[in-house]
Amino acid sequence: MPAWRHSPPAREPHPWFSACLRLHVLWQAGLLVLGLLVAREQSSAAAVVALGLAVGMTTGSQGITFAHELGHARSRLDRALAWGLMVSVGYAHFMVEHYRGHHVRAATWADPASARAGESLWRFLPRTLAGSWRSAWALEARRLAQHRQGWMRSPLVWAMVAQGSLLVGAAMAAGWQGLLFWLVQAAHAVWLLETVNYIEHYGLRRQEVDGRPERFGVAHAWNADHWVSNCLLANLQRHSDHHMHAWKPYASLEPLPGPQLPGGYASCIYLAMVPPLWFRVMHPRLARWQPAPA
Repeated sequence: MPAWRHSPPAREPHPWFSACLRLHVLWQAGLLVLGLLVAREQSSAAAVVALGLAVGMTTGSQGITFAHELGHARSRLDRALAWGLMVSVGYAHFMVEHYRGHHVRAATWADPASARAGESLWRFLPRTLAGSWRSAWALEARRLAQHRQGWMRSPLVWAMVAQGSLLVGAAMAAGWQGLLFWLVQAAHAVWLLETVNYIEHYGLRRQEVDGRPERFGVAHAWNADHWVSNCLLANLQRHSDHHMHAWKPYASLEPLPGPQLPGGYASCIYLAMVPPLWFRVMHPRLARWQPAPA
């Protein structure tokens, strides 16, 4: 692959890399407030929907991606900021399911966020949406039981309250336009997240060893090391290294010689929207790493 398509990893990330993620929280808060102000002036539902889709492109592609990275940090402040970003798109249960569920079960049949070979994006979406929701609450219930705590001590419960409060606040501040805007931007953001989840582990499976999944390896995630995408998405496309070293800062992630996508996430999202084309492109690649799907 040409050298210009790679983003060299930073062995010792400069503090600016973390600062960029934190500053995005302020940028996104301002963007959402501005969106409400603009939505309030609209008389057409179509215009409000278009505005929500445009803002959702940012809250999904960068907001959720940066929240994901902040949530992997050891700093309590960073994790709190991650919760805030996910609350803003109505998907706070991701903060439980992703770190305690997906990272344990990725590329197994038990993971609702890992797509199966031959499963279209449109079949995957309802399965992962419902499965991730159930998984998050089950994982949180287990944690509370282990610590002998009640649900009032659960950040997930309070995040749900915050999400509801934001919806009420949007409606009070900007009427039906504000509520519609908020729901559309959140839905678009979540759609982007789950479509990327579909792409990241499509068809790849860890083998069972003594009744347990083998250790996650380079062959269990799809990668795409493209300079522009890496800058915009915090090296998320170096996905094998991310799963193998979940606490490694994004600027230190390295491109590994695992399964490679035919393009960056943006182009693959469009490809995945047309299942026959997705299968035609991906199944020959998948066959190099897994048995060909039936």
